Amino acid sequence: MMKKTMIAALCSGLLLTGACPVQAQPTKPNIVFILMDNLGYGEPGVYGGGITRGAPTPNVDQLASEGLRLTNFNVEAQCTPSRSAIMTGRFAIRSGTHSVPIDGGMEGLTQWEVTLPEVLSQAGYRTALFGKWHLGSNQGRLPNDQGFDEWYGIPRTSDEAFYPDDPQALANHVPLMYVMAGKKGSKSQNVKPYSLEARRQIDTEITQRTIQFMQQSVKEGKPFYAYVPFTQVHFPSLPSPAFAGKSGHGDFADSVMEMDYHVGELLKEIDRLKVRDNTLVIFTSDNGPDDNWPWQGSAGPWRGYYFTHMEGSLRTPFIIRWPGNVPAGRVSNEIVHEVDTFTTLARIGGGNIPQDRPIDGVDQTDFFLGKTPNSARNGFPIYVADRLEGVKWKEWKMVFYEEQRNWWSPPVKLGTPKAFDLITDPKEEYPQSGLRTTWIARPLIGEAARFVGSLKKYPPIAAGTPDPYLPPVQK
Repeated sequence: MMKKTMIAALCSGLLLTGACPVQAQPTKPNIVFILMDNLGYGEPGVYGGGITRGAPTPNVDQLASEGLRLTNFNVEAQCTPSRSAIMTGRFAIRSGTHSVPIDGGMEGLTQWEVTLPEVLSQAGYRTALFGKWHLGSNQGRLPNDQGFDEWYGIPRTSDEAFYPDDPQALANHVPLMYVMAGKKGSKSQNVKPYSLEARRQIDTEITQRTIQFMQQSVKEGKPFYAYVPFTQVHFPSLPSPAFAGKSGHGDFADSVMEMDYHVGELLKEIDRLKVRDNTLVIFTSDNGPDDNWPWQGSAGPWRGYYFTHMEGSLRTPFIIRWPGNVPAGRVSNEIVHEVDTFTTLARIGGGNIPQDRPIDGVDQTDFFLGKTPNSARNGFPIYVADRLEGVKWKEWKMVFYEEQRNWWSPPVKLGTPKAFDLITDPKEEYPQSGLRTTWIARPLIGEAARFVGSLKKYPPIAAGTPDPYLPPVQK
């Protein structure tokens, strides 16, 4: 005690001369949003995967024990719409981002959309993205044009890593995707082609750059928002040399182990920087698993893969930790949708939510903090591309198209919708019928009808709309 008192007195004296630097601690929480790519519900150990999938995930499992784990967290069915929903708090059908762009052109978010980093920047946060963007490839629609102070990563997706190593693609002069970097106020620059070798290394680079960003933010005494959309385990699921062969179960399991390691590195750095108690961490995925062998993922107890309306496409892992605020060890099956993260994080960060457009995300702060056992949401519409394929409400689900376990078969619209009780029938195998369950049609169809009515009042932005975009004047 005497030694501590002497040190404190010495430092107090040095403060008067400016020789003992003290960094002001931000009152707003830091936010680290970790988004995995095509990580199915059934991959982390705490969700039933881990060693049963040949890839233990101790860091993700530990994170779950320290916060809230959701079993009914829902996302959009594809990469681009999910990332759009997270960035804007709006279902992607509204923003012209309802599908993964495959034909080039003016894809991604218009400048009119207000993104979470824009909201948090105005609230005093340093903001950065390290990883996969997938919301625009053109200058003007890259992360540094949409609210991020800096970014490093890929503008589109990892399957383009095949191109630089494909003689036919090269012979036909297929444009290559580059790893890029940029800062707010300047154009983004190409760093290197996104080859298969670069694909193996990029998540290590993402981790290192995120750590450097956190270090600099803490040094400056400013709250930070680090959006970390890793590229694993999207195909080709190729591990770095440090993890190749580590699981003994192939590249995919190696990649899952590497994913868990990188998450652990970020969490260790948060502890090393001594900002654990003032840092909110989210771990989740953009959509359900891929169905391409040998990179086929697991949806755990659900059926179906991404690009479908099946639960295996819509439900992903979701963990949130904020020591002293989010109760540790809690598990909930309440419905939450990824659009809610925009509204919730904007409130927690002290940002202003746009009032001139429909925001679909609801504020889940009280639910996440354990002040209420119930989610602020009862249901949501299910879009696959630009098709309304279903709707969820409480434990019920109604679908308007035939089931698809994968995205290779064309969608077939049903003559009569099917309804499922997801508690008694989690695999969506036994449609409800009979007079005793006809009552469910009213709330389910009402949920869908309200959203469709909103689209009529606020017409969605067409995919490919150039900037500047201005919405129609409301009558």
